[in-house]
Order: sequence, then structure tokens, then C-alpha cells
Amino acid sequence: MRVLFAGLASVGHTYPLIPLAVAARAAGHEVHFAAGEHVHAPLHANGLRPFRPADSFYEIYAEDLAPELGRLRPDLVVHGWGVPGAAIAARQAGIPGLWHGFGRMFPEGIGLERPGVGVPHLDICPPSLQDKDFLAAVERIPLRPVPFSEPASPALRTSRPLVYLTLGTAFGTPELLKTAIEGLAALDAQVVVATGRVRPEELGAVPPNVTARAWVSQVDILPEADLVVHHGGSGTTLGALSAGVPQLVLPQGADQFANAKALVAAGAAQCLGPGEVSATAIADGVRELRRGPAPREAARAIAAEIARMPSPDEVARALPRWAG
Repeated sequence: MRVLFAGLASVGHTYPLIPLAVAARAAGHEVHFAAGEHVHAPLHANGLRPFRPADSFYEIYAEDLAPELGRLRPDLVVHGWGVPGAAIAARQAGIPGLWHGFGRMFPEGIGLERPGVGVPHLDICPPSLQDKDFLAAVERIPLRPVPFSEPASPALRTSRPLVYLTLGTAFGTPELLKTAIEGLAALDAQVVVATGRVRPEELGAVPPNVTARAWVSQVDILPEADLVVHHGGSGTTLGALSAGVPQLVLPQGADQFANAKALVAAGAAQCLGPGEVSATAIADGVRELRRGPAPREAARAIAAEIARMPSPDEVARALPRWAG
């Protein structure tokens, strides 16, 4: 059949959809992907036929997608939580649609419209971390989160523990990264930093046990990391959990505070709010997480839960049941 995927033109929103889109293509379905050009390169690389609908650069509204639905006539539309306009367009065109999550159901007031509850959702969040009201209200199609990342130079592994630091691609400042680096550099660890929207040169000289790069492949580094220090974005949160790695979360905005709260409640993380962050607090937080086995055991328990979720290949084979 022909399947149209649609997502916001950002790493955090498009990357979670790519594993299922790739699996659908591998299962023999014809796959197209509606998104802005910012994420077209990895979509092209995976044979997913990306296009920018109408004049949409980032948001996708119903009127943007309607002509493309008439042109492509897909049997099914799979759209991210961040593009509710795709759901409207599919419904108006009489085409079945599935909502695809990017993590834990996000709270109200972060600038995104919360998706409806009367439709099926592809849910990549393990149930133990998912919002309980969401679990009770919707038809969930469990889907294992599979980290996706564009290739990058491999991390420099040494005999010391590896700490991975990232503030994502939408948040982070040179000042916060410098503070975190100062705290982590004081530890007996090798620190790898993904600087995201901050240019590595903005950090100045970094200590010898710190490597700063604009882009780090999380697919490669998370399984090697002993601990992850990050902003609490859904992609990094689920990627670290899939690898069974404890986390120190420094939430900045969006859904990050809710993610941090859920991680702390599960015992797999500690959190430092904006008013609590200092180099000393970050170093102390890492030491506390490494002091005993409980955080790693909690993270590994969630990793086992994630591993039991249906894989993208399994869900791709089942997609025809939701098609028209």
C-alpha cells in the first residue's frame, strides 16, 4: 500500500518517525514523507521520498496537505503529534490516520496542541513512564522506540567512564554548556559533548578529558555511555533508557520538566532545575548517581520493558489493518 508520513521539520519530531517509515518501506509499502527541508537529508538517505507540502517550512496545516493527499491518494497517513493539521486533512479526505508520538504525552501549555483521544496512537513511550491519563483514554499501538541519528565520527572511548553531555538541538546556551563541562571535567571520566545549536568554538578551550563536537551520533554513543547529562528531551530520554543508562536531567523548557519528573519517580535519574544548576551541583549529581547500583538497575528495568515492545518491523507488517 501507499503510506504518507508527516512530521514537523525538526530532529525531535521527525527522527522518532523514521524507524517505522524505514520498516514500512522494507515491508514493501510505498512511503512518502511530508516535512520541511531541514530534515530532508536523512529522509532521502533512507529512501523515504520527502517533500515539502505547499509553502510549509515547519508547521503543516490541513490546507497545506490537502492537495498532496489528492495527488498521492495514500491508503494511510501516519503523522506526528506535532502536526494535528495532518489529522484534519486526512479526515477531510476520508483517509485513515494514525497519530505517532515522540515520547511521553506532553503537558498543556508548551506551545503544541495536545492530540485527540478518540483515535489510535502509535506510542513509543514505555507504559511505566507514560502519562496515566493518556494510558487510560486512548487506543495505544505500542511501538518500540529505536534511536535514530545521522552518522558522525565515533566517540573517543578511554578506560575511564564515559559521560555524554547534550542539551539537544533546540535548547542550550554556551553559558550552560560551559557550566556543565566545568562540573563534569572535575570527575574521573571521559566527557563527550554534543554542542547542538552552540558552535564548539563558542565554548573556548575545553579540559583534556572533554571532547566537544557539533554533532554526535546518539545511536553510537548511548550504548557506550556510563551516564548521560542532558536537557530532558524525549529523544535523548528514551535513547538513554533503551540503553539502560542513568541520567542527570537539566530541563530547560517544553516537555522536559515532565520527562524529568517521570524519570526521577522511576529512580533512573536525578534532576537539577534552572535555579539549581552549578558546576558543583552537576558534579555532585553525577557522583550520587554513580554511588550505588539503584539508578542503573532502574534504568535497566525500563530498558527491558522497552525491549519487550513490538519492533518497527512488527508494527509495519500490521499497518494494513488500519488502512482504508
